[in-house]
Amino acid sequence: MDQEFKSIQSVGREGLIKQITAYDSHTNQSTIKGIGDDAAVLKIDGKTHSLITSDTFVEGVHFDITYTPLHHLGYKIVSTAISDIYAMNGNPTSVLINIAVPNRQSTQMIDDLYKGIYSAGFDYEVEVVGGDITANHSNMVITVTAYGEVDGKSVTYRSGAKQGDAICVTGDLGAAIAGLRILMREKKFWEEHGNEGAQPDLSEYEFVVKRQLVPAARNNLIEALKEHGIVPSSMIDVTQGLVHEVSQIAAASDLGAYLYQAAIPVAVETRHVADEMEEDVDRYALFGGEDLEIVFTLPEKEVEKFVEQFKDFSVVGRMVPKEDGMKMQTAEGDVISFDDLS
Repeated sequence: MDQEFKSIQSVGREGLIKQITAYDSHTNQSTIKGIGDDAAVLKIDGKTHSLITSDTFVEGVHFDITYTPLHHLGYKIVSTAISDIYAMNGNPTSVLINIAVPNRQSTQMIDDLYKGIYSAGFDYEVEVVGGDITANHSNMVITVTAYGEVDGKSVTYRSGAKQGDAICVTGDLGAAIAGLRILMREKKFWEEHGNEGAQPDLSEYEFVVKRQLVPAARNNLIEALKEHGIVPSSMIDVTQGLVHEVSQIAAASDLGAYLYQAAIPVAVETRHVADEMEEDVDRYALFGGEDLEIVFTLPEKEVEKFVEQFKDFSVVGRMVPKEDGMKMQTAEGDVISFDDLS
């Protein structure tokens, strides 16, 4: 009662995580890495480590069934969960699905959700091994726990980046938030005009809408790294935007980061949406989330070797001394700081 009231909003997600992990807890000898990375790492034997991660999705916060087909949602939640396994340079093996669902939902809706879940399972070669279904009074809540494996010599943490390492990212950024902006605009139009039978024509925005509704986890990166014997010094998946993810690597590695705005990959379709919305496409790429691309760091000599084998990545910056902070060189040559945001 004597403690000063402090809202969750005032400390943010990262501050809350630091607060609840400050307590002493029981530890097991088999735990190699607990809280603080994309997945927990547990020792199985001398060569193989087990990976475990969990994600929760809340209706009205993480998804809106007004414009999200439930078979797409099923696919997306599996992709999002196993993306954390890939971000540890591992391979997913199985998932558990726990659902709290209101009785007002139809059995067909749940059937559609699981069609998407099992479709993702086939695509990623991941088995759905169980879970739980329980009632909820208001909105649907889904928790996915993903399991995976990684060779002990290949496991990659956020904390392994070295000064001078190149900051790399797969694919392109900002498309998922662009797709969300289109879907939210169409929902608003539908609410204002009240035509329940109207179906918006989204064919022009298929690329970005697909990236929002059914993003693909980057298993091809992990396959390429393994095939060519390359282990990144650090990795993280893009769920909250490039700035956030790079800042997580920098903080965990006790370094700073320097980004090049002109090098950040953005698809033409994403730029078209930003122009139409009269918004800054660079903000989509820097601060938008849910792209499920992978940010990873490599020594320069490894970049030169890897680019000959795997083309779908860009070098967007480099790791610098901690005292340099986190900055970005703009396309115009100016330098801006993200230190107040990271």
